[in-house]
Amino acid sequence: MPHTTPLAVIGGSGLYDITGLSEIEEHLVETPFGDPSAPVVTGILEGRAVAFLARHGLGHPLAPTEVNYRANIYALKKLGAEHVISVNACGSLRDDYQPGDIVIPDQLFDFTKNRPNTFFKKGLVAHIGSAEPFCPRLSDQVFQAVEATGAAAHSCGAFITIEGPRFSTRLESNTFRTWGMDIIGMTTSPEAFLAREAELCYTSLAHVTDYDVWHKSEEAVTVEMVIRILNQNIEIVKKALRNLAKDPPQERTCACSHALQDALITDPKIVTKEARQRLDLLVSKYL
Repeated sequence: MPHTTPLAVIGGSGLYDITGLSEIEEHLVETPFGDPSAPVVTGILEGRAVAFLARHGLGHPLAPTEVNYRANIYALKKLGAEHVISVNACGSLRDDYQPGDIVIPDQLFDFTKNRPNTFFKKGLVAHIGSAEPFCPRLSDQVFQAVEATGAAAHSCGAFITIEGPRFSTRLESNTFRTWGMDIIGMTTSPEAFLAREAELCYTSLAHVTDYDVWHKSEEAVTVEMVIRILNQNIEIVKKALRNLAKDPPQERTCACSHALQDALITDPKIVTKEARQRLDLLVSKYL
């Protein structure tokens, strides 16, 4: 796979491959954090190199909490990824973000409880900046690619990640609304923060499948409802990805590429050999 500004896609519920991908190769990527959810598939889409990883595994055997987010992000970094588009099914917490709409969120609230959420433990500590959790430059490009499909698209939104796999109670859903949340899902955290630690440009292409359970004039969310809308949304997502491949992200001018520059706090003199080896891919240019 070429190592020049490659584009990577993490497919969520309903997106388990990319239509139109040619010259396909599968990569079983070893990482210090265990195995990724599935082999990383690389190929050519609209003349551009693209990598694809099925977040929930082939056939969707992994619940949101079971996904090895660290291994997934590390594997994409190891294959040379610089730009990562995360495809996320989500529920809407506001009337005007309707099922079938696409949201490119600009803020993220991590409400998960049981997930390893950093690469930096056991001998090397970093405090990564997360004020803007999604890459603004990449988010804008993805929004334009979605708009070009003709779908209803929104260029901002506050995205809350819950633990899952259950859906919200009505009280939880209404509480999240009072907190100012716009959409809700189960997989964007800690993925976005790990991508920042890996100095990757990352954004979410979130497609609305339901109104969660707060909307009393609508049915409460069910798997059947989600899958029905999911299948409609995925066709839009695939078109948007092809649009993006035609005009892919270019040289990075954002801060994502040097996010660790001022984040490492451990004295380099006491960083253990094991920690250096484990995190070499991420920190070699700083140690």
